[in-house]
Amino acid sequence: MVDHYFAPASEAHKKKEKAKARELRASAWWKGQLGRGICYHCQKKFKPSELTMDHLIPIARGGKSDKKNCVPSCKECNTKKGYKTRAEIALEELKDPSSEKK
Repeated sequence: MVDHYFAPASEAHKKKEKAKARELRASAWWKGQLGRGICYHCQKKFKPSELTMDHLIPIARGGKSDKKNCVPSCKECNTKKGYKTRAEIALEELKDPSSEKK
């Protein structure tokens, strides 16, 4: 598994970015993202209340809480993604084609 190959971000970085994420969740921009009701990963339609904020580059890996890095995600996709990047997910799917989304 790829999880073992990254140095986690500092606690100060995580604290700062989580605070910024809370602010971003209150913004009109984020409410507009949720209003579309589409999960970034599986492209399925959900109620806005069923979507979570996913950081494409996770905070734990140095990602930022900004409009370029945050996307709406259903809880299932966000949990499955965890601390991985899209590249890591793609590599896993190449190794195990049965893990691809249908």
